[in-house]
Amino acid sequence: MFQHHLLLIYRNFKRYKSSFLINLLGLTAGLCCALLIYLWVMDEVHMDKFHAHNDQLYQVMENEKIASGINTRDATSGLLGESLVKDMPEVEGAVTTSPAFWLAESKVNTGNSPGIKAGGKFAGKDFFKLFSYPLVAGKVDEVMTGKDNIAISEGLAKKLFQTTDVIGKEMVWSNSEMKGDNHVLISGVFKDVPANSSDRFDFLVPLTVLFRDSTYLKWSNLGPNTFLLLKKGTDPIQFSAKIEDFMAKKGHPYRRLFIRPAADAYLYGKYENGVVTGGRIDYVKLFSLIAVFILVIACINFMNLSTAKASRRMKEVGIKKVMGASRKSLILQYMSESIMLTLLSLFLALLCVELFLPQFNAITGKNLTLHFDLKMIGVLLAIALFTGLFSGSYPALYLSGFNPAAALKGKLGTTVAELWTRKGLVVFQFTLSVILIVSVFVIYKQIEFVQTQSPGYKKDNVMYFETEGRLQDNISTFLTEVRKVPGVIKAAGMDRNFLGDLSATTGDFRWEGRDPKEVIKFQKGRISADMVEVLGMEMAEGRSFSNKYGADSSKVLVNEAAIKVMRLKDPVGKIFGIWGEDFQIAGVIKDFNYESMHQEVRPMFFKYADKNLTRVMIKMKAGSEKETIAGIQEFYKKFNPGFVLTYRFLDQDFQEQYVAETRVAILSRYFSALAVIISCLGLFGLATFTAERRLKEIGIRKVLGASEASIIMILSKDFTKPVIAAILIALPISYIMTKYWLNTFAYRIELQLWYFVAAGLLALLISWLTVAIQAVKAATVNPIQCLKAD
Repeated sequence: MFQHHLLLIYRNFKRYKSSFLINLLGLTAGLCCALLIYLWVMDEVHMDKFHAHNDQLYQVMENEKIASGINTRDATSGLLGESLVKDMPEVEGAVTTSPAFWLAESKVNTGNSPGIKAGGKFAGKDFFKLFSYPLVAGKVDEVMTGKDNIAISEGLAKKLFQTTDVIGKEMVWSNSEMKGDNHVLISGVFKDVPANSSDRFDFLVPLTVLFRDSTYLKWSNLGPNTFLLLKKGTDPIQFSAKIEDFMAKKGHPYRRLFIRPAADAYLYGKYENGVVTGGRIDYVKLFSLIAVFILVIACINFMNLSTAKASRRMKEVGIKKVMGASRKSLILQYMSESIMLTLLSLFLALLCVELFLPQFNAITGKNLTLHFDLKMIGVLLAIALFTGLFSGSYPALYLSGFNPAAALKGKLGTTVAELWTRKGLVVFQFTLSVILIVSVFVIYKQIEFVQTQSPGYKKDNVMYFETEGRLQDNISTFLTEVRKVPGVIKAAGMDRNFLGDLSATTGDFRWEGRDPKEVIKFQKGRISADMVEVLGMEMAEGRSFSNKYGADSSKVLVNEAAIKVMRLKDPVGKIFGIWGEDFQIAGVIKDFNYESMHQEVRPMFFKYADKNLTRVMIKMKAGSEKETIAGIQEFYKKFNPGFVLTYRFLDQDFQEQYVAETRVAILSRYFSALAVIISCLGLFGLATFTAERRLKEIGIRKVLGASEASIIMILSKDFTKPVIAAILIALPISYIMTKYWLNTFAYRIELQLWYFVAAGLLALLISWLTVAIQAVKAATVNPIQCLKAD
């Protein structure tokens, strides 16, 4: 029986080549898309879940009540970890670490080499006990103890020493955060951080080095991250409730603690008023939905084409039923056809995945591979079985339900229910396609908006680099001299990254009319003279820092958002007190987006500084960047011997803020195009069968004098109605979906009517062109041949 079924399947595929190829192409494209998205989704959801204690690992977070709402952060006090271990019996262990960027762009060397750049972080002594980064050399209990130790990755060991046998060897690291050269002994070598870790680092420095500065050992100060290993059986919700008021006992009633699974940081990073509202998980859901959409569209093609060609198989069904075939056996046969076609499509889809995976990795920034382990084989078979059963279910039930007598006479008419079902499926297909087209329009316009909208500063032709070596202690001299390099317009220094969270404080602020009960969070930074000019910011009032005015160390600059929450009138010259010192407001900077446009501009202030700055920013003359950089490199080599200038451009950092959205835009474009193509394949097949079934009607109309244009119109209008219905259904749905996505941006485009009209017209035009190909072909056939048709 199995051989018999295979033979029948082969004969049917061979007999109906056009529908077979259309279904094969549609299912192959749908499965290829679904598999690519599956690989990406699996990589996303398994990020950071490789740790042996994953189910017990939690990160401590803080909710702080401030004037504008509740601010959620992962920064905690450096004292918190040890205190929780001591006071909370549910805590088995704790590790305090610094954010990875604190030691990013560090220089490491063997003491007698120019050195290389590497990224690191500070970590507590139990780091390797809680986190599964296997050691290839060194002891877990000892590797992160001592102030002069360091643990490095296999890759870094090979770069520096060409071997991993490096325990006890000396190396030197330096960084703008920690001044001077730090001579250390290698106490451990760990395997390179795996690709499914969002935390990237090349070396680890014991936390005791960071805590030499007692600033981090105060309950009032923030910075480090705190991770806990809870004992098995601990209820995390109850534990969160238990530690909520922990900071109140330390004198900070506005700071409330809670915990989240450590692995959730990657996918669930967005909080609003203290409640998690999403993050990268939104894109995981979005593309999972797109994969299902495209697969469903491909399945609908199979259903429609199979039922449309039912008239060709009426006699086959009638004879089989007369010969004693049960409906169950017929259903089995047609389902087998569907599953065999799906398996063949799956094989071709796997070839396509292998072919397109390098390009897909380039777009997504990942290193995905296709591994055929038991789990993957199970997933592939499950997808194939689901697709085969879903696409074949309706045709199998429909074909097997024919009345044998009517089937043998060829008098099986098209019922209203069948017609509505087929049109309903076309409507559903194009509804999904139009939603995707609108989404692509909106995503493209929003990304264009954030990339072209002025952020309040001029990012073009601004290069920057971190301070190190001699430059750290002589930054004022360096800035004075580098301004003399041809092509340099302005140069200035600051104490941290310009883009992103500049570091915040809710310190003891004082100003005229201040409400002492109101908690206001300010972003803060330290900058030298000319920084406002380097970045091309505009002053709303007053002036910027300048060496022309002497002692600007007693002055501050604030932004418009700060003045708004301070409710100050005529702020220039007013006192702005913080940490027991009084500063005078020298000027008000017009608001600028130092974070991405997902965030509203928050209150901030800049203090003046001419030393202990960690970053140099240089504005160059447009059109002479190459020569200017060469001149800066030459000067840097003389000023800072032994160090290589490693620089970046500010506009690069700006673009990287929107890398996720850019990738979504590119992928959405490809997937929506694929959805439209698959839908049109089905429409093309239906138009073909419709034209074939109406050949005699076409011949008679032509004999009676009907023009080719009128015949084309008659054949096209049947397919126009369901497409128009799909557009009318899709547009309100797409409006709701795109409005929700745009609400994740603090600064966003307004939805325009033409986005939706254009998407609808595009879908309608594509459907017309698809149907017109067959309609024109049918309309130009010789009427004599039409009348001779069976």
